[in-house]
Amino acid sequence: MFIKIVLLAVFVIVTIGVGLYFRKHAADVGSFVLGGRAVGPWLTAFAYGTSYFSAVIFVGYAGQFGWRFGISAVWIGLGNALLGSLLAWVVLGRRTRVMTHHLGSATMPEFFGARFGSKRLKVTASAIIFIFLIPYTASLYNGLSRLFEMAFGVDFVYCIAVMAILTAVYVIAGGYVATAVNDFIQGIIMLFGIVAVIAAVLSKNGGFIGSLDALAGVEGQTPGVFASFFGPDPLNLLGVVILTSLGTWGLPQMVQKFYAIKSEEAVRKGTVISTFFAVVVAGGCYFLGGFGRLFSNVVEYRTDGGVIYDSIVPNMLSGFSDLLIGVVIVLVLSASISTLSALVMASASTLTLDFLKGNIIKKMDEKKQVLMIRLLVAVFVLVSSAIAILQYKQNVVFIAQLMGISWGALAGSFLAPFLYGLYWKRVSRASVWCCMVFGSLFMTVNLLTNPALGVLPATIFPEILRSPINAGAFTMLFGLILVPVVSILTPAPGRELVDRCFSCYEETVTVPARESLGENV
Repeated sequence: MFIKIVLLAVFVIVTIGVGLYFRKHAADVGSFVLGGRAVGPWLTAFAYGTSYFSAVIFVGYAGQFGWRFGISAVWIGLGNALLGSLLAWVVLGRRTRVMTHHLGSATMPEFFGARFGSKRLKVTASAIIFIFLIPYTASLYNGLSRLFEMAFGVDFVYCIAVMAILTAVYVIAGGYVATAVNDFIQGIIMLFGIVAVIAAVLSKNGGFIGSLDALAGVEGQTPGVFASFFGPDPLNLLGVVILTSLGTWGLPQMVQKFYAIKSEEAVRKGTVISTFFAVVVAGGCYFLGGFGRLFSNVVEYRTDGGVIYDSIVPNMLSGFSDLLIGVVIVLVLSASISTLSALVMASASTLTLDFLKGNIIKKMDEKKQVLMIRLLVAVFVLVSSAIAILQYKQNVVFIAQLMGISWGALAGSFLAPFLYGLYWKRVSRASVWCCMVFGSLFMTVNLLTNPALGVLPATIFPEILRSPINAGAFTMLFGLILVPVVSILTPAPGRELVDRCFSCYEETVTVPARESLGENV
């Protein structure tokens, strides 16, 4: 217990110290929200990765999908690395930085408002973000609580209090720069921590080959299916890959990292660093979860015999040394707090800049905007904490389902309009409205059909879409079809607006000879 407390105390002191040290870098809105758009590749890449992966992945998704799919769950981690990180940086990174800087937008709703010339679109997008980030935040608290209860035997409410206060202090004090620096520190912890945990888990069953042989012997409909290449359920596995990989393209807390990046070189380096980070952390988490069935004797079960998925990973680790458990606690705390800080920053800045400013509060100078963002960070942490406690007490849904609802609604609403808005001049305002309404409404209806709520019958969806995971993946893919179809069928945007937005890509810049031969060479 002493070792675990010492590791936790050091982590808390460093995290708060970073927030206080960088408070002078958060004097205005641009610095507080985007770090002055001068953040380098390492900080940006780690901020992207740590915002991506949290206790939801380590505890919820790794446990549930490792149990369901076996070693084939590693495909989810590889999808996160290649589609959710590498391709996201290549396709979105540079263009996002260029156009958002040109339009002067600091948030995703501000981008929509400026790109499509609609104040109502900006306000609606901010409302969607504020509403649907809450269930995601609740899932972060719940994932961390499982590990705290296992390691310290403390009540769930105390776990939430520690996480909420710690996040609020350093985000309110230091803004985006403090968040990015802490993300870097926390990312290093995650990289080394996940490697140590995997090595310890595999050693329990004779190393990698021994563990794989043992997994092949686990009973299933097909002999050896949990140790096979595509596992027992490839179709549902594909749904998870799409949701968790493609989803990052439309999440405000992820895309906003590209707003702040410093330079062309930073984009290139950040692409490589972010992809490597995802391979190790995401690939490692799902690889670890894939061996969950080897610990079936220690996991928890419901009264009907079903597995409590969120208990799998914590109970897998419960028999290890105090030092390793301490490392795991700091690892998951790092992952969760970094993601939580990104969520509260995205939500508070969006609500202030896109909803309150100019609408509810007509006059807001720079100091008032920063003050309001700080106040809303505290409010968002408080509200999400209360909802997490309520959800835990009522035992509504698993962590994975909470994240599926949030990601499905947000990425289903924003992914297609944002992606096409960066590349295609013909995107119409009507198509953006259709996509936002469809994405948020579809996932809301899916939530209401959840058996724990019982508001609507689940039969209104085909069986494959009753899962929030598959429903979220469907909204993203459908949006990619919906936006171009509606854009072709509705009036084109004004030429003056489009030319103004896309003129940023035509501006002449000077680059060193190592990047271009030049016209006269």
